Amino acid sequence: MRSIKLSIISLCLLSAALLIRFKYCTASTPTNANSVANLISQQQFNALFPMHDKFYSYTAFITAVNQLGDIKMKITRRAASVYQFIRTDKHTGKSTIIRQDEDWNENWAKAKPDSSYMINYGAFCTEKDLQTNKKELAAFFAQISHETRHGQDGQYNDGLMFTHELNTSLPYISDNDEYPAVKGKKYYGRGPMQLSYNGNYGYASDCIFGDKKVLLNNPDLVQNDPVVAFKTAIYFWMTPQPNRPSAHDVMIGKWQPSGADRAKGRIPGFGMTTNIINGEVECNKVDNMQSMNDRIGFYKHFLKLLGVTDNNCACSCGNMKPY
Repeated sequence: MRSIKLSIISLCLLSAALLIRFKYCTASTPTNANSVANLISQQQFNALFPMHDKFYSYTAFITAVNQLGDIKMKITRRAASVYQFIRTDKHTGKSTIIRQDEDWNENWAKAKPDSSYMINYGAFCTEKDLQTNKKELAAFFAQISHETRHGQDGQYNDGLMFTHELNTSLPYISDNDEYPAVKGKKYYGRGPMQLSYNGNYGYASDCIFGDKKVLLNNPDLVQNDPVVAFKTAIYFWMTPQPNRPSAHDVMIGKWQPSGADRAKGRIPGFGMTTNIINGEVECNKVDNMQSMNDRIGFYKHFLKLLGVTDNNCACSCGNMKPY
């Protein structure tokens, strides 16, 4: 950032309180929406997360965004559950098949047309106009803040504090042929999005490293390496899960619900991202679920500090059926 911008930001920081600073200090709101670093400065990041653990630094976040942004994935499914993953490093242009299930070339698997979709991790908070990108960033920050909070209810100053869930005694192991658990390893929630279960660790590892074994063999990497930690959160945000869209596609308006989705109360908006992340626990319970409301509170808090609005926000998932 140019020195003149830094000088203006410094004046803003000295002349106003937190909310006023974010609302009126236009020098910290660049016009280029194609870089997450241009959406939020280090000073703003630290003000959004005043109690954050030093593990979750601005530098680690931006490094994760930039490095994972060089990756795109082509996910192809045959039959009901036979997959091929092609991972492309946009920096080198090299594409590699990192997963091809055993039955990929079986005649019964090839009998029906393939379905494919692309995941461009470089589109994280950069795909649309400035206002939409900021709303997506506010939504992402709200969700990871709730997942890692430890502090003052209602003040929304306590995000990005825990690097893993408090109870580490549960292994979070499930049967998974493609991503089997490694003996002696536990896959409890780690990182900003509290990544859990061996299946999610393996899938994330395929996308981030091009090798499922990295995180399956060493799940502690998510709580020991801050760049990897942020990458797992961005991976989860950007990657559609079976039968559900990505939170990214929801927040930028790319996902449109089917008739079946609407019948189950699933509509675009922040509430849908909560349904994707933790719907089974928090959604379809009307509006008296404290954890869901905490996520909404963080979202509205960050929207205000980032200087954007979401007037048509479908913030609640209280009437949405979970997946």
